[in-house]
Amino acid sequence: MSISFTVQSSIHNYDVFVQSTPDFISQLAQHPQACFVIDENVWNLYSATLLEALPANDVIVLPINEDRKNLETVQELYDHFVKLSAKRNLTLVSFGGGILQDITGFAASTIYRGINWIYIPTTLLAQADSCIGGKTSLNYRGYKNLVGTFFPPTQVHIFTPFLKTQKESDFYSGIGEVIKLHLMGGEAHFRKFIQLAPSILKRDPVALLQAIQASLAVKLNYMTGDEFDTGRRNLLNYGHDFGHALESTSNFAVPHGQAVVFGMMASNIVARNRGVLSKSLADEVLQNLLLPSLKVLPAAESIDPEAMMAVMKQDKKRTGSLLALIMMQNNFDFVRVNDLTSQEVTNAMAECRAILGLHT
Repeated sequence: MSISFTVQSSIHNYDVFVQSTPDFISQLAQHPQACFVIDENVWNLYSATLLEALPANDVIVLPINEDRKNLETVQELYDHFVKLSAKRNLTLVSFGGGILQDITGFAASTIYRGINWIYIPTTLLAQADSCIGGKTSLNYRGYKNLVGTFFPPTQVHIFTPFLKTQKESDFYSGIGEVIKLHLMGGEAHFRKFIQLAPSILKRDPVALLQAIQASLAVKLNYMTGDEFDTGRRNLLNYGHDFGHALESTSNFAVPHGQAVVFGMMASNIVARNRGVLSKSLADEVLQNLLLPSLKVLPAAESIDPEAMMAVMKQDKKRTGSLLALIMMQNNFDFVRVNDLTSQEVTNAMAECRAILGLHT
């Protein structure tokens, strides 16, 4: 077992391990007072192979989709936990993607005021992005990520072979966040990703691991000194302003990372129209990264400007009467503005429809 890095947190520091073999799963299976919560898809794929060492009586298999990322599902876990003899000495071990991470992380942070939690991300999005940062988020009454806590795992274990069986749409959802982080890492990361992209999209394990490690390094850099997302870390929401809105307006038919790709495209249009992002750089990002990775197209009615703005007005980070937006600028600098206008949203949605060939 080799530690890739340690994340400093005022809640508790935690280690991220990059695993080359599945032996760590057998070791976790021997953990005293452990309960294993596993995404149903992961269990169906690996119960007889990678996960066969887990004690069946201690396994909870959860059907997972965006509609399940709510307080009701967390309460289902509470009902399981209170029946166990272990209380504050309980260790929750979860295997799954970002949705399961949110559900189990929130449950771990709130049951008995916090229990030990070990997370094994099984999707590209979770391995390259959400597994660090300590955020847990639940949806509430149709609003994305409105309820949540800051509560990091005590350990994260990254095992890239889980990605071999990930569905294409979900894999490309992860690619969206990887692109975002490589853009935010600066021009060198951007150029490197373009070079590695063919191998990454073929799920070459060496290229994937390079992309994952680079993505996490960029995210960690933005998190340093801003653990609770009150300053520079907020820039990591690049692509998420429009992206979260699209998730809601499409009734979550567009996966998160794919919505972020759309969000980056729309944000770059606004930035270009404001003159802070050159047309040449915006076009290069669009043609080389965004369009090739957008595999789940939204329905035209999902990007209706009025519908998008109605959701964006509920953004928990909004501070004024106008809308907030994270924008990419020239030289790969990023900025948050709080004066996005309805006309800018209308113009951006019209151009997105034209680029994607969508017709109302």
